[in-house]
Amino acid sequence: MLLTAIRVQASITKRMENGMRMIVAAALAMTASGALADEIDDAHRLALQGRDSYWNCLAREYSSESTKGMSAQAFTSDIASVCPSERQNFRVALIDYLSLQDPKADSGDHLSTANRAIELAQKDIITAFIKHKAAN
Repeated sequence: MLLTAIRVQASITKRMENGMRMIVAAALAMTASGALADEIDDAHRLALQGRDSYWNCLAREYSSESTKGMSAQAFTSDIASVCPSERQNFRVALIDYLSLQDPKADSGDHLSTANRAIELAQKDIITAFIKHKAAN
């Protein structure tokens, strides 16, 4: 009878240990998940800051006195060459964010997406310039 009681006690202890291991594992998973979510949120914030910095730089160029007399073609060339550091910072921040958001995707896809975002920003500022020029 004593041997059976010891086995029952050992079985209960083992189940409690397994239960505690499961609780610890779940807590670690939730912590890691929270840390990854924080990392993704930080990367998103940095990508938005990079976008805003690039847009502000493009807007300064749009408003610059030196662009007032430019043709649309000259302005397009100018926009393609201005703000290199802001453009690169935006590209890198966006790729970092996309890589965290979808780590299984091909890095070339992230680069293409970032380059497309830059292209669209340039297109928007050029379109505004052309419309403004046509209105005057």
